[in-house]
Amino acid sequence: MIRYDVADAVATITLDRPDAMNSLTAEVKTALLDALRRAAADPGVRAVLLTGSGRAFCAGQDLREHAANLEAGRGLDNTVREHYNPIIELITTMDQPVVAAVNGVAAGAGAALAFACDLRIASEKAKFALAFAGIGLAPDSGASWTLQRLVGLGRATELMLLGEPVTAARALELGMVTRVVPADDVLKTAHELAVRLAQGPTKAYGATKRALAHAAARPLPEALALEADLQDACAATDDHLRATASFLAKEQPVFHGR
Repeated sequence: MIRYDVADAVATITLDRPDAMNSLTAEVKTALLDALRRAAADPGVRAVLLTGSGRAFCAGQDLREHAANLEAGRGLDNTVREHYNPIIELITTMDQPVVAAVNGVAAGAGAALAFACDLRIASEKAKFALAFAGIGLAPDSGASWTLQRLVGLGRATELMLLGEPVTAARALELGMVTRVVPADDVLKTAHELAVRLAQGPTKAYGATKRALAHAAARPLPEALALEADLQDACAATDDHLRATASFLAKEQPVFHGR
């Protein structure tokens, strides 16, 4: 269902329902949120890698479970507020950088999971589909917020209203992904990138994530004010003090994530 492994200070979280294209049941969403919380709280984890097993990254909501909830009169069963919202909030606010290894199809909430990550490495066989309107729903899992910040309002509107699949090559052209690599290399490339990030200044990365998210919807004076606060906090970290000394000594800094 969910696999959790830590190596080289990278927590790899794998959606593991390959026969169901890693679609999301309530049980899977609960386990995913637990895994993300575990990674965020572990000082030994300094980057997170999110991927799927088999031929899909994540096909989004498990529609069999959803149909059963509709038939029983439970509607969405509060899954947006209980599951999707906290998952996306945690990915976007944890100090650790989060890298998505998009190994195949990413649809609906699965695409939104990838968009919420800080960097996305896509297989050349990957496809993205904003499939919400196709089943008469509005976007969830933060897709309305993340996608337009990646591709712009006009493109996001087109992708969401039409719901047409986006190839990996087109996703790279639009700015939806960071890099496209051969299918056999996607996990290796994403892991190498995560390891590189895990060797960096974790607190500064977290501050950068907060600054970018805040500035996306605030006027410049408010962005400047938060930058000042975040710089004060980062200036007091061990990483900053050591890195400054290393710079003056003409040495390569070594970061410890604190």
